Amino acid sequence: MGQRRQSVYAAWADNDADAFAALYTQDATSVLPGSYSDVKEAIRARMAAGFAGPLKGSTVVDEVRSVRFIGEDAAVVISRSGILPTGESTVPADRFVLATWVLARAAGQGAGEGWLVAGYHNCPAGNA
Repeated sequence: MGQRRQSVYAAWADNDADAFAALYTQDATSVLPGSYSDVKEAIRARMAAGFAGPLKGSTVVDEVRSVRFIGEDAAVVISRSGILPTGESTVPADRFVLATWVLARAAGQGAGEGWLVAGYHNCPAGNA
């Protein structure tokens, strides 16, 4: 499951919207401040636009805060993350977010493998 999030961030670092979206379920949702995407293709399109513009060359710093399993095939992960633009070495405190990831095991996959992002939300971390 942690590898799935790392794959998301590897696709981000490569500015690869197709690889990024491939890690989401078809009916995935993504809620960010000022943005709502309700299917995989909308997430792919939003990321493609970001990678072609303000997110080009950026990477993400991510720290897992908690993991909670909901049965065998779903989990909720809370992380603290921040976008690191090209040329910057640290994320300023005011750019960190708290993120909630809802992960679902893809059908036919073995234990711990094949997790996909079914839902993602983030909001400013504040002092958290």
